[in-house]
Amino acid sequence: MSDERRPPRPLDPASLRELALGYAARFATSRTRLTRYLARKLRERGWHDADAPADVAGVVARLAELGYVDDDGFAAIKARGLTARGFGARRVEAALRDAGIDSAIIDDVTASGDPLAAAIAFARRRRLGPFAATRDADPRRALAAMARAGHGHTIAMQVLRAASPEALEAFDEDN
Repeated sequence: MSDERRPPRPLDPASLRELALGYAARFATSRTRLTRYLARKLRERGWHDADAPADVAGVVARLAELGYVDDDGFAAIKARGLTARGFGARRVEAALRDAGIDSAIIDDVTASGDPLAAAIAFARRRRLGPFAATRDADPRRALAAMARAGHGHTIAMQVLRAASPEALEAFDEDN
């Protein structure tokens, strides 16, 4: 046996469609992400843009037409998941922009979020502010973590300065 690897099978239009369909079946994805994936697979097989055997944009458009790729649905799922993990609107917007989602869709998806509830979820998950076992001597670290998670300064300070988790939950219910 030799240590040399066999060259990968060349991609023809049918195998490119199979790759795209398999990816869309396994992962919730956007048009841009699927396009990036297929372009990467073509590059791995030694194809360059001018020499590519199939129209990647056409394959992606066909899957979107069939409903396998849905930017609106992907954006809603991604935003809901990030918000549930406690990420703020800015972080959600950045993740959706990175996935190639149109700005109008991003605005629609992020408009319905509750920034205070997301900040509370993040503080609870990271044990910051009233959820910490002991108050941090340097509150700037907690504030920096909240900012990296996409929360605004006002909401972050409101959460971090809360006297107790119960007071914070009561404040959230009032708003």
